Amino acid sequence: MNVRRRLIPAALASALGLGALTACSSDSAASGNTDKFDVVASFYPMAFLAEQIGGDHANVTSLTEPGQEPHDLEISTQQRAQLEEADAALYLKGLQPAVDEAVTQTGIKTKIDAAALTTLESRGTGGHTHEGEESTPEEEPARDLHVWLDPVKYSEVAEGVGKAFEKADPENAADYRKNTAALVKKLNGLNSTFENGLKNTKTKVFFTNHAAFGYLAERYGLTQEAISGLDPESEPSGARVRELQEEAKADGVTTVFYETLVSDKTAKTLARDANLKTDVLDPLEGITDKSRGDDYFQVMESNLKALQTALGAK
Repeated sequence: MNVRRRLIPAALASALGLGALTACSSDSAASGNTDKFDVVASFYPMAFLAEQIGGDHANVTSLTEPGQEPHDLEISTQQRAQLEEADAALYLKGLQPAVDEAVTQTGIKTKIDAAALTTLESRGTGGHTHEGEESTPEEEPARDLHVWLDPVKYSEVAEGVGKAFEKADPENAADYRKNTAALVKKLNGLNSTFENGLKNTKTKVFFTNHAAFGYLAERYGLTQEAISGLDPESEPSGARVRELQEEAKADGVTTVFYETLVSDKTAKTLARDANLKTDVLDPLEGITDKSRGDDYFQVMESNLKALQTALGAK
């Protein structure tokens, strides 16, 4: 769709590897050689929105490979070319510093920052930040960017993305509007399912390895306790382990949750020492063959079932 791409000599395109890029994969084609609305998304939650809203009109590629920890992403020369030739970039500023830098440096016309499409909150001690987020050694509050794990906030982002697509590709605006409305309706239904499913539980406290579920916990009246602090792969202190063991007894916590893209060692060690169970609570930063579902909605429904079991839903 972007006419600039047709001005790139074939030899240069070959050198940049543009012909080796493909939709929905960071090593695939491209964003650059289609007649569709070409969108480069930073990682899975952004790519899912772009696909759902863009529908048949959009060619969506993700900079983050399935199974790749998104915060560790480094942008290749090929991916920079991919961004340069896209019609739009959809990203979450602050989550992946390498993406932020690359998007800033490109001449891409439509840059959609999902973090600007909803209200972000700050989390203090016990919360979690990623490289590039505002934080200090004293653990001053940092912006929580995990908005996609709250269906309400994710729907707010979806509405903003839909409007951005309409403006960037007015020829297909009516379809983007229709697709956005359908997605928001489905997200509202997911929100109702979570509300009803978590309304009556024996405990409201759950332990996670990665403190990604602050918005979700707040939305449904729960309390998230993260094991590892700022770094999801760091070892907790002895004092923190003892604190969690005591809290597990006091609040009836039964389960320590871990995730698929980082080590489960810390979670399993705490569970063993505190005589707790373990289970997966997926922060949905990527879909792999280990995911409990094939897309956002299926994995979120699996997360709900895991929480219901751990919290003793009635």
